[in-house]
Amino acid sequence: MKKINWFLFSAIVILIAAGWFTYQKVTDETYEGMSIIPEQHKDIPLFKGLKPTRHEYVMEGNHWKEIYDFYKKEMPKNGWKIDLEQSSPNEDVPSSMITWRKKGIDWELSISVSYFKLNNQTEVIFDKNPILHSTEWIGQIPNAICIYKSTSDENCSEIQDPSQITELVRIINGAIDWNGKVQPREKTTVIRVGDIKIKVLYEGDKEIYLQSEKGTKIMKPESEFFKLMNL
Repeated sequence: MKKINWFLFSAIVILIAAGWFTYQKVTDETYEGMSIIPEQHKDIPLFKGLKPTRHEYVMEGNHWKEIYDFYKKEMPKNGWKIDLEQSSPNEDVPSSMITWRKKGIDWELSISVSYFKLNNQTEVIFDKNPILHSTEWIGQIPNAICIYKSTSDENCSEIQDPSQITELVRIINGAIDWNGKVQPREKTTVIRVGDIKIKVLYEGDKEIYLQSEKGTKIMKPESEFFKLMNL
């Protein structure tokens, strides 16, 4: 009798374990493509009726306006503030995206809501992204900028055109602050703006690093930048 009871107990334990494993697997797959899961955050409400499907939440019917109004109302109650808001009046696919920020959190949350008329479905995407900062390195627009083709050059090519100078300053100031590892690059050019010396590390279509006494920045290899620098 004891053997039978032990067998039944073991079978129940195995079934519970198998059920839990299956539940975990299904849950993991359900949220697989999401950068953030609202159900795991008390300060991110989930509109009633939305169902998770790996990359987004969906709901049958056109609920775009209801969901949009819901988050506009509920997010501020949870301490969130709007950083950016965009919308599209497209009749076939009306959509909106609001980027939210909250004090004390070093990331931002974007909530995109779209209604797809073709399949009569509303989709909502929650996306968590790091907050990127761009520190201003050059405050006042200079009269001229010197470009040294390499770190060993003693003579520079001087840019005096006001529009070119303004654009270069905009690009440099707009580059993203970078605290990560600086990967090696094949070429290095030097920009001198007044007393500021900026090293430009670049190679083909790889990200560009800007280095100065103010720190390090990173930016995309924009063709406009290379053109202005005559590289």
